[in-house]
Amino acid sequence: MNQLDALRQFTTVVADTGDFRQLAQFQPQDATTNPSLILKAVQKPEYAPLLTQAVAQGSGQHIDALMDRLIVRFGCEILQLIPGRVSTEVDARLSFDTDATVARAERLIELYQAEGVDTARVLIKVAATWEGIEAARLLERRGIHTNLTLLFSFAQAVACGQAGVQLISPFVGRIYDWYKKQAGSNWDEAAMAGANDPGVQSVRAIYQHYKHFGIATEVMGASFRNVGQIIALAGCDLLTIAPELMAQLQSSTAPLERALDPAQARALQLQPVQYDQPAFRYALNQDAMATEKLAEGIRAFAADAAKLEQLLQAQAGA
Repeated sequence: MNQLDALRQFTTVVADTGDFRQLAQFQPQDATTNPSLILKAVQKPEYAPLLTQAVAQGSGQHIDALMDRLIVRFGCEILQLIPGRVSTEVDARLSFDTDATVARAERLIELYQAEGVDTARVLIKVAATWEGIEAARLLERRGIHTNLTLLFSFAQAVACGQAGVQLISPFVGRIYDWYKKQAGSNWDEAAMAGANDPGVQSVRAIYQHYKHFGIATEVMGASFRNVGQIIALAGCDLLTIAPELMAQLQSSTAPLERALDPAQARALQLQPVQYDQPAFRYALNQDAMATEKLAEGIRAFAADAAKLEQLLQAQAGA
């Protein structure tokens, strides 16, 4: 058995890509997208027709409406190739506006419904700011399920659990990147690998908290830099993996064992934790890594969303 198939015994495998033509060879259950992945895909010739279709369908509409049509078009194509759910992201520029995030999420769902998609197969991705988590709380009450992304801290995860969100995406690789950069020449790659990886440790703590206290929110590790991080989180509810790393797992037959176990988490001695808004903001402020990576992630996704808009505007003016 290859490592990808072995991983499926414990964990739902999710594809992290906008390049949906790669999906068939890996047979993931779900798929995730974001503005950066879609921007990368839409610049390839084989995906150019999706840009044309989005502009044609939204003729005369505002650019943000064309953007939503484009990302839903990608989502619909992906859903034809997987049995499960696709995650579609709300514009990161709305990350600090609860009402605008809710409105944009509802519009995305309406676009999926117009395409005949069962919206139980759609997760709306929202940045895990306080405002984003509040938006997710409201959306979940309305039956719209959410995936809270750009999640780097335990405080963010606790607040998401309190809000009853469907799923969270803690970013393993970006946490690893921050600590590696901070350590500079003192970084010992071998010593900080696998279970000692700071990104892995962050997800493990969140997973243990959720399982110990019976929090139903799903944990989906994301943003991986190497297969060692993935193997160290085998047993996590879901893992969203780039095609390049899925290919590495598929090509290896080395043993892969469960690393995270709900029964073990339930047996731990853990203290309950809750956050109101002031406590959340203070906890996030005290975590330099999470504060910096959250801000950096929002800026990067916002920049790529703006680039996507430029491509749409060029197409509309063609």
